[in-house]
Amino acid sequence: MTPNSPSPKADSAKSATSPASAPSVPSTPSARRAAWAGFIGTALEQYDFVIYGTASALVFSKLFFPNISPAAGILASFSTYAVGFAARPLGGLFFSRYGDRLGRKWVLVMTLLLMGGSTLAIGFLPTYGHVGILAPILLLICRMAQGLGAGAEQSGGATLLTETARPGRRGRTASLVMSGAALGTALGAAAWILVQLLPDEAVLTWGWRLVFASSLLVTVTALILRRKLRESPVFEEIKQDRAEPPAPVKEVFTRGRKPLLLVILMNVGSNAQSYTFQVFMASYLITTVGVAEDFPPKALLLGALCGSVAAFGFGTLSDRLGRRPVYAALMASLVVLPVPAFLAVNTGSAVAITIVICLGFILPAYGSVGVQTSFFPELFGSRYRYAGVTMGREISAVLGGGIAPLVAAGLQTAFGGSWVPIAAYMMLIAAVSTWAALKAPETLDRDLTDPRDAGAVPERPSTGVPRQKGAGLPTEA
Repeated sequence: MTPNSPSPKADSAKSATSPASAPSVPSTPSARRAAWAGFIGTALEQYDFVIYGTASALVFSKLFFPNISPAAGILASFSTYAVGFAARPLGGLFFSRYGDRLGRKWVLVMTLLLMGGSTLAIGFLPTYGHVGILAPILLLICRMAQGLGAGAEQSGGATLLTETARPGRRGRTASLVMSGAALGTALGAAAWILVQLLPDEAVLTWGWRLVFASSLLVTVTALILRRKLRESPVFEEIKQDRAEPPAPVKEVFTRGRKPLLLVILMNVGSNAQSYTFQVFMASYLITTVGVAEDFPPKALLLGALCGSVAAFGFGTLSDRLGRRPVYAALMASLVVLPVPAFLAVNTGSAVAITIVICLGFILPAYGSVGVQTSFFPELFGSRYRYAGVTMGREISAVLGGGIAPLVAAGLQTAFGGSWVPIAAYMMLIAAVSTWAALKAPETLDRDLTDPRDAGAVPERPSTGVPRQKGAGLPTEA
């Protein structure tokens, strides 16, 4: 037992003396403000990543890697894209330490400033034609800063909204984080659609810079909302009861290894397919299928709007049917999706391509993550919830989404342009997530002030009645 762990006697006393009432919940205005803050903040994060991913597919190979072949340029662009994901666990490690000590709000403000500032800086970078090799180096540094900020952003928003929402509504409330992310994707696609109305020369000289500079508007809006945000009532209650300073990252790796591993395995499949559809597919459509360069952003825009609805819909469904069955069903659908998706895309039909992109947003990109936003925070105990969710999501983001476009492009090059190895890779990694989802415990409406992980708490009967604080929970062995 670690120094920061509650003693068995303390747990027993708390269980015996706690009133049979649900944990404190915020007033409706506070909950609404938290929902808007999470919605807008994740919209910014996804906007940053989408405009970067689209730029990687459309212009960065020409601007920052012009002296290599087109295929190698795409690989180099996706490599800098992957670096942002590699930095996410480092940002998660750093910021989650303070998220469980100083509060969720503090971290969400800091990560917002870091992401917004990094994206704005990319819009002012010199290109290879101006400063040579220094240009891709500066791009890499900005991308790493983006990743450091994003490492705690979605996890922080999901944790705060899950802890703020009333039992029975956590799924739908926390899913707003991903609805906001879908909005960010739609805004990013819309920005590129507008810029591509310019002549090609204008796009490559100053048009792409406008896309990155526009993140300033989203950053300022999100910052205004987050400065007025109240801390989650669950965190405030934990903070009042805390006798010693927490060591959340240490406890995740010493006491929370099982839920951490579950989160990594459950997220890696959806993350890999999500960024394959959002990032790699744009390049594949242009270079292999032969569609016009202005078509992918339009398909991404429609897909993002569908994804926003899907995130809220599946999050709400998980409040009714449970987190595990809904998430497992979504992961199983991803095992069978890749083959028909590539067959449809390769027809070159605009309708078929649009349907595939929409399914990519509805299922892996936002539908599954709409369930994750409440499922993953509920898996962890109160001592290190922020750190656990952040580390699990960001480690899997590197193994899944961070390298997925790079792996897909590499497989395509290695196998003479064939899509079959890419589909096999997508199916295999989705099968891993399906297996992990079936092994996870049900967490619907569990007591979020309980210091133990969900696996240590008996699953409540399926009565539709939220678990009551301190009621019927055995003492820790």
